Amino acid sequence: MRLTCAAVSLLLLAGCSSYRAEPEHIVPVPADRLLAFQQPIEGGGQIVVNRDMGGLGSGCYIAVHVDRQLAARIGIGEVASFQVPPGDRIVGIGIDETDDTLCSKGRLRREKAAHVEVGQSEHFRIVSDNREGFALLADDPKAQ
Repeated sequence: MRLTCAAVSLLLLAGCSSYRAEPEHIVPVPADRLLAFQQPIEGGGQIVVNRDMGGLGSGCYIAVHVDRQLAARIGIGEVASFQVPPGDRIVGIGIDETDDTLCSKGRLRREKAAHVEVGQSEHFRIVSDNREGFALLADDPKAQ
């Protein structure tokens, strides 16, 4: 009986971890939640942020920041692209402060440095698990 309880508990905890969505299930963030960095920049590059599927925080949007400016509100299984000048950029995630539900009441701030070259894209992935919460990871889209 104890073994069964332990196994069920582990399965429930594992269910909170996120997973990479299949490409056919990834959808773009709707235009009304893309808030900045959408205009093409001549000689610029691109930052692409993809949010995994999963149960943790699935009812909430995550705020995506570029150079500490709110750029989008992203849901599970969504992807957003941002047009940026070349050079060093800061990509971050945080709570969606524009939400007036419990989703805006927590604390979340994760940031990564990105070096964007002319005509190139830097990719990031928002993941979550029950122990660490949310994390922002550099991603290689070819590794899928």
